[in-house]
Amino acid sequence: MAKKVLVVEDNELNLKLFCDLLRAHDFTAEPVRDGREAVARARDFAPDLIVMDIQMPHVTGYEIILELKADATLQAIPVMAVTAYAGRDDEERIRAAGADAYVSKPISLARFMDAVGALV
Repeated sequence: MAKKVLVVEDNELNLKLFCDLLRAHDFTAEPVRDGREAVARARDFAPDLIVMDIQMPHVTGYEIILELKADATLQAIPVMAVTAYAGRDDEERIRAAGADAYVSKPISLARFMDAVGALV
């Protein structure tokens, strides 16, 4: 059975790229364009991994990670942060919130898939 990945990304091109790349590697990818829907979709979809953009309108990926990790039913799902925030302090803050991996944009497709493979 294919592993399921919830992809939370507000940029349409990135969302399509990540989902297409995951599907090409035999994952089931579920896109979420609005971060406000991420936690509810995670409950419904029960993913094996969540790929989380950090810089989004309305709610940040950082805030969503905190919410996911505070939820007993969702906290065990690994989260891979994908972000243009590339400073050392940013990575430490995002990992401290509960992200299991951190990939900076622009992404290397190989590095993206390596990070996914390490988590699922």
